Amino acid sequence: MSEIIAEDAKIITLARAARARTGALEGAAVRDTMGRTYSATTVDLPSLKLSALRLAVAVAAASGAEGLEAAALVTTTGTAAEIDVAAVHDLGGQAPILVAAPDGTLRATL
Repeated sequence: MSEIIAEDAKIITLARAARARTGALEGAAVRDTMGRTYSATTVDLPSLKLSALRLAVAVAAASGAEGLEAAALVTTTGTAAEIDVAAVHDLGGQAPILVAAPDGTLRATL
């Protein structure tokens, strides 16, 4: 994989930290067009189930973000679900999605 820029490494770190803090299956973070970041983890409640990436996009949208520059997903599955990619593109156009392993190793850019 090619080297990533510092701002992208930051959102991977935020996603890893959120995941580690809660013990969730996935952690995610997004950076909006103003440079603000939002992180989230998987929510798995009896009446509410959200992926980390969709929740990070929802938090950004609810905070007034008008677009996304990039998104990061830390997961053991190796990729993002189509619905998660769609959520990022709904708010971020063609914002890249960095998919990383729990140790922070970049696996793919979608």
